[in-house]
Amino acid sequence: MSLSTKISRRLLLTGGATVATAPMLLHPEEGYAQTTLPLPADVFRLGVASGDPLPDAVVLWTRLAPEPLTGGGMPARNVPVEWEIAEDERFTRRRRTGVAPARPELAHSVHVDVRGLRPDTAYFYRFRTGGQISPVGRTRTAPSRAARPRALRFAFASCQDYQAGFYTAYQHLAAEDLAFVAFLGDYIYEGPRNASAARQHEGTGEPYTLEQYRNRHGQYKTDPDLQAAHAAFPWIVTFDDHEVDNNWADETPQDPALQTPEAFRARRIAAFQAYYEHMPLRRSSLPRRLDLQLYRRFRYGSLAGVHVLDTRQYRSDQPATLADAQHPALTMTGPQQEKWLVDGLQHSGTRWNVLANQVMWAQNDRQAGPGQTFDFDNWDGYRAQRRRLLEFFGSGRVDNPVVLTGDRHCTWVSDLRPDFDDVSSPIVGAEITGTSITSGGNANPASFHATYDPIMAESPHWRYIDNQRGYVVCDLSRTEMVSSLRLVDTVWAPTAAVRTEARFTVEAGRPGIADVFVAPAPPPAARPAGPTFDTQDDQGVLPPRR
Repeated sequence: MSLSTKISRRLLLTGGATVATAPMLLHPEEGYAQTTLPLPADVFRLGVASGDPLPDAVVLWTRLAPEPLTGGGMPARNVPVEWEIAEDERFTRRRRTGVAPARPELAHSVHVDVRGLRPDTAYFYRFRTGGQISPVGRTRTAPSRAARPRALRFAFASCQDYQAGFYTAYQHLAAEDLAFVAFLGDYIYEGPRNASAARQHEGTGEPYTLEQYRNRHGQYKTDPDLQAAHAAFPWIVTFDDHEVDNNWADETPQDPALQTPEAFRARRIAAFQAYYEHMPLRRSSLPRRLDLQLYRRFRYGSLAGVHVLDTRQYRSDQPATLADAQHPALTMTGPQQEKWLVDGLQHSGTRWNVLANQVMWAQNDRQAGPGQTFDFDNWDGYRAQRRRLLEFFGSGRVDNPVVLTGDRHCTWVSDLRPDFDDVSSPIVGAEITGTSITSGGNANPASFHATYDPIMAESPHWRYIDNQRGYVVCDLSRTEMVSSLRLVDTVWAPTAAVRTEARFTVEAGRPGIADVFVAPAPPPAARPAGPTFDTQDDQGVLPPRR
């Protein structure tokens, strides 16, 4: 699947000269309402985005926020925002137009669920209000359900701690030719300022209130490289822990001794509200106090089903020991979501079944030698449910399951088995855990491999490991899925080069990783800008190693 029309980075970020000089208000008979009350300047400072593509629909997003780090800066009233979507970047062939209210109770965010579009078609969109025009975005609908596409190309990413570095990876991701981007969690980080970081979080501490979460999201959204990546493709998003609180589980915070149940419930409500306000999500995901509907499914004709998981809202609290992790009542997804997943996989009718997942499925020992150490925030802490689902993968009722995962700040490519301690246990699927956009900062591969290579020798289901920053591009065909690891040289400088470090192939009808290709080592380069870090997964910025 290829985007036949390219749009320039300048047009994405500015709207283009010819657009900027066009009339700010179209005639009412064309479907627009006049805006007469004055507004502050630069209301489209957070850019535009699209998401959740269907064959005939897509969600368009923006938020009016001239002062995003201090509450938004908008008057406390509804503001009508004109939107238009067209088949060309000059908007001469408009497909749909309309007006949507930007409401103060939703931080003046706009979520337009545009219907009546053509399947598998690229579109361009923009917003206007008060004599101001937004940047231009590009999006794409999914193929029709009955379509038989020969190929699908998309990317997935996760973990973009603003303080850990610059979004150099997004400069390159925005230039890729993709149908969509799947973002697998940790869109913001809730941590306080870090004096040793590349950039500083706003505020003086962690966010707890709605305004504080809005300010944190607003700061992330001001980044021009993140804006460009959002404007280039539709995104399919889900959250992990840092959008609320590190390692939270349902109504349990990371530190229950410091956050009362009532305080954490209020924090979760605020975090969910701000998350929805800043993501291109349908109204069906509008939070209802403690609940936000995020697990959902997308279909790309008969080629691929994309099953988006939520492994935070419904999970049991993390166990404390390996014996506890075996308890059959522990759940990562909750029973309702598990049934939804099993039913959807079994009846998908697609060649491939891709799971957009937050935390790692494959067993991940952290200790070389006969002893074992695990992080029970991952699926290692929910072993009975994991085994039940992996046995279902191997039952013959699921076509070509591939799990795509974030969280680790490392690339971890694994075969999936119902019993990872038994090498005779059948391989039933593949997992590609992608690295972070920035989280962990510039990596120290030498120290990482010194720690994990001995464990890899004892873990035959691990097929590839690495801890450098970047994203993954996936190419699906009827016969194979090839995932390319794209790494940047540094996140400690505003720009960086990118390279394809490795490719991982999964063959249709053959569970697991069929082939790992590692590119020849590049010639020695200059030391990357800034310090390097002894990175462990999901730890943010650690003391530098110089």
